[in-house]
Amino acid sequence: MSLTLSTDTARSSLQATSEQISVVSRNIARVHDPDATRKIATLVSGPGVGVSVPRIDRTSDQLLFNTYLTANSASQAQTSITSALGQLQSTVDDTDQEHSPAALIAKLSATLQTYSGDPQNPAVAASVVSAAKNVSNALNSASATVTQVRQQADSDIATSVANINDLLSQFENLNNQVIRGSTNGRDITDVLDARDAVLKQLSTEVGIRTVSRDNGDMAIYTDSGVTLFDKAPRAVTFQQTQNLAAGAPGAAVYADGVPIAGTSHILEIQSGKLAGLMSVRDDIAVTYQSQLDEMARGLINAFAETDQSATPTLPAATGLFTYSGGPAIPGSAIAGLASSIKINASVDPGQGGNAELIRDGGISGASYKYNSANAPAFTDRIQSLISGLNSGQTFDASTQLPSSSSVMDYAKNSVSWLEALRQSATAEADYRSTVAQRATTSLSQATGVNLDEEMTNLLDLERTFQASSRLINTVNEMLSTLIQSLS
Repeated sequence: MSLTLSTDTARSSLQATSEQISVVSRNIARVHDPDATRKIATLVSGPGVGVSVPRIDRTSDQLLFNTYLTANSASQAQTSITSALGQLQSTVDDTDQEHSPAALIAKLSATLQTYSGDPQNPAVAASVVSAAKNVSNALNSASATVTQVRQQADSDIATSVANINDLLSQFENLNNQVIRGSTNGRDITDVLDARDAVLKQLSTEVGIRTVSRDNGDMAIYTDSGVTLFDKAPRAVTFQQTQNLAAGAPGAAVYADGVPIAGTSHILEIQSGKLAGLMSVRDDIAVTYQSQLDEMARGLINAFAETDQSATPTLPAATGLFTYSGGPAIPGSAIAGLASSIKINASVDPGQGGNAELIRDGGISGASYKYNSANAPAFTDRIQSLISGLNSGQTFDASTQLPSSSSVMDYAKNSVSWLEALRQSATAEADYRSTVAQRATTSLSQATGVNLDEEMTNLLDLERTFQASSRLINTVNEMLSTLIQSLS
């Protein structure tokens, strides 16, 4: 090998090594960035030209990346559901707690039992009213909590849609940079990392899948197959509802006019925060609201009064419990009934009423009076009220609870339903979180930066750089000696 060729080879090695060191330094600088992939300076050698770095590549694993996107979307959906169920759970807690509707109904029954043993005591009569008021207040409060959960979900849906549109806009900018860079042969590895980071964030909001095309171009679809991005972002739209009516579904979410959430459409998304929020707003919370409403209807029916005239002509009327539509008895499910159930003013001492009407009847008028003789020891009506709480009723079949049971059992079944749903959702959330964490770890190990490896590479490259420098110095010394000998 001639001295000139040796010098050129050493210089090309220095240049290539310098570029490799620069790439390794980039890796080390981003070692704590979860979105950074390991960059690799690709070496090419040729006769007479030494080595060069024509391009920078990055470590990638599309299968692992897609697995992460799927796992993250599933985890986020379940997290949204679990969080909402935690709020709904606060309306019941343990059935032994006094603010649980089921526990308060049981306490009302016990108070009626006490009143049955001492029907002449007005203080005990007042305690029945107080116990009943606690039940109605608990149902009012639980209904308000459901409404709050639904409104918050609706608001969060609006936020999620805004995030999706913003991320799609960011993706468009980065995708265009990738296409231009691929066409011009520029280093696009950092841009690819940034684009992947946007996809990760997008998968938090909605389940997605991607399709790669020529020149690094990429299209995005929902997990149900609706286009979100193809050359340009599709507009994702949603109209937030300021006041959601009890039992009524909220507005749907559309992508370029195609419904993707909130319509039970064939193209309904399956995962992501948005899917979880939709499930909370239009399914879980609505079902629980219907259970509370039926609980209220069961109480109104259990305490309803009937015409006690010799020839009854009047319809049944509300008794201890009434509502905004009283005195008519609700014959079927009424959405939002739990929010309007209340104590009849005629029997509430706090509103100028007479608590002893619980014993005597006549809360809705003289025709409904059971104790016609005004006997202070009369207990028939009290006993019938106790029986009413434990007698079978027919409830709406759409509430996911047994349609035939007593109101006391119905309340207990509702607690069991909610707790079972919460436990199941929590277990599923834990599982999905574990899967997502494992996917994150696997992706990081396969494509991320390992500091120990990079430091080892850096030391090796420094040795190579020094060796090339020594070779150039040696050749220079040989050339100097040769020139001096010729002088």
